[in-house]
Amino acid sequence: MFGVMLSALVALMHWYIWKRLVKDTMRRGRARRVLTVLVVVLAMLVFATLTLPRLIGVAASGWFAWPGYIWFGLVVYLFLTLLVLELPRLALRPWTRRTPLEATATAPVPPGASPPAETTPAAESPQPAEAAAPARSAGQGVSRRLFLARSTGLVASTAAVSLTGVGMANALGPPDLLRVPVRLPNLDPAFDGFRIAVVSDIHLGPLSGRAHSERIVRMINETSPDMVAIVGDLADGSVDELGPAAEPLRDLVSREGTFFVTGNHEYFEEPFVWLRELDRLGLHSLRNENTVIRRGGAAFDLAGVNDISGRLVDDGPDFDKALAGRDSSRPTVLLAHQPVQVSEAAKRGVALQLSGHTHGGQLWPFHYIVDAQQGAVAGLSTVDGTQLYVTRGAGFWGPPVRVGAPPDITVLSLRS
Repeated sequence: MFGVMLSALVALMHWYIWKRLVKDTMRRGRARRVLTVLVVVLAMLVFATLTLPRLIGVAASGWFAWPGYIWFGLVVYLFLTLLVLELPRLALRPWTRRTPLEATATAPVPPGASPPAETTPAAESPQPAEAAAPARSAGQGVSRRLFLARSTGLVASTAAVSLTGVGMANALGPPDLLRVPVRLPNLDPAFDGFRIAVVSDIHLGPLSGRAHSERIVRMINETSPDMVAIVGDLADGSVDELGPAAEPLRDLVSREGTFFVTGNHEYFEEPFVWLRELDRLGLHSLRNENTVIRRGGAAFDLAGVNDISGRLVDDGPDFDKALAGRDSSRPTVLLAHQPVQVSEAAKRGVALQLSGHTHGGQLWPFHYIVDAQQGAVAGLSTVDGTQLYVTRGAGFWGPPVRVGAPPDITVLSLRS
């Protein structure tokens, strides 16, 4: 269903862009036909980029994934800016409208019919320059429409290219390193200042490979964390193709180790093969289970639940199982990919949930939709007594574009 809806939306956006940037701005002719074919080819490129990597593999799709996804990002902002510009187009519409006299002057004469008879006396007949005035006015009406269409097209194109360019610089650049203090009730003073490096949505795939994961590992290690939490969506592809890109994760260094929970993308391809690979790399997967983090005689509970998408393969979240056996006198930190899962965590008295999934919205203004669906987009908030921290993620999905939502790696400092 998601694929059908996305395909319909892509087709609609390309039709609308063709209408406003090609049909409305150009007269019939060869150039218009060429640009029409180009728009169709680019639409097919987007469809291929969204579907073929899973069929032919990540390595074979790299050559068209880059232009396909970049064009997809540009299409999104062309579509949005053109929609916004519909308002001034409507306001200026009367300025482009022809008068009845102009319409009559330019109305075609049916085949075989004679032009309208001249009823004005010869002595009062207009001069040639005056007779040409209605025709010039009609031409001005056409010129105004073309001028308005071309002007709005130019403004939309400039804005879309600028936004996409800035967004690419954000997405492909190093993630922001955020440091956020979090006060937990009942946390033993022995854990005061305990640092958890939180990263999510790395999204290894056709556009992000080994260099991407190496940079993330280097940035995390430079913070000297006590623990690393990877909260889902590591890769978009098979272990055979993307396993080498994930190998740098074995070099993550922290006192308590690295813990991982599944995201929705883990269930798109080989979820259990990926879990075995991560175990081999030294990451501890928390699959509806918990463990105790100790410092001397003090402790807190760390739990993890599977992503909601795991239900498709009978591997969904089980909060009761994940939180079984914990000590209610000490705080529990829960790893859960989707922020919306916090409602179940709050019912069970979890002190802090760490999540990703949202990408911070990735492409403004879609963060409003994400917020409505997930209840949180990024940062620290409180839901029914449970604190929720949502990272914007270190990678991207689809277009290598982030507007208003730069990638991040967060180091949380627990406070007693």
